[in-house]
Amino acid sequence: MCGRFVSPEEATIERYWHLGRRNSPNPFARRFNVFPTDTIPFLRLPSSSDELELAAGRWGLVPHWWKEAKPPKTTFNARLEEAAGKPMWRDAWARSRCLIPAEGWYEWQALERVDPATGEIRKAKEPHFIRRKDGGLVCFAGLASWWKNPQTGEALRSCAIVTAEASGALAEIHDRAPVVLPESAHAAWLDRKLTDPQKVDAIAAARVPPDAFTHWKVRLLVNDTHLDGPELIEPAEEPVGKN
Repeated sequence: MCGRFVSPEEATIERYWHLGRRNSPNPFARRFNVFPTDTIPFLRLPSSSDELELAAGRWGLVPHWWKEAKPPKTTFNARLEEAAGKPMWRDAWARSRCLIPAEGWYEWQALERVDPATGEIRKAKEPHFIRRKDGGLVCFAGLASWWKNPQTGEALRSCAIVTAEASGALAEIHDRAPVVLPESAHAAWLDRKLTDPQKVDAIAAARVPPDAFTHWKVRLLVNDTHLDGPELIEPAEEPVGKN
């Protein structure tokens, strides 16, 4: 899965993907602890243009047909194996795909530790930060939606990150990982004319291989959603259970 990630600042995204300046009064800041329901930047192709656009949306997809006033829960990740057929993701998979820029992401490795005082085996989760070995930005395969609240009429953009079964060294940390698309696949993923689910599957399958990434243990600071700073991605110097 992908439940936390590091998001670049707006100017970095604009330079990296050769975008025009939005001149937003509140540009996106660099964030080290993005979590579900946050408003995040994502890249899309508008229906009226072929120019790549930087948009903003809720991390946690709300499908256009959703009838309840409150958004659905736990829709921040869409499983690759289910996205083409499951109603929650099906329309976005065929017609409304996006790219979500990131510097890297966090995963929690399940461990067992022996309590030195009692000898009891305790379960623990140790966070790791994962990024490209070359330090470059990544783009998660994303799904986007536009929804209108049935009670207030307020419009909401939202998105989800596509995840797949982890492989290679990434599988040693967690059994799932976000689908990171190579630059060569970005245009095809965003192509609104491409609606064949099998062809979309093929694009997602050609993701960046696990040996392109590196990772290291980080402190439990990342568990606190109120914390947000570069210290969150610094290598841990103390064992899990301490800050």
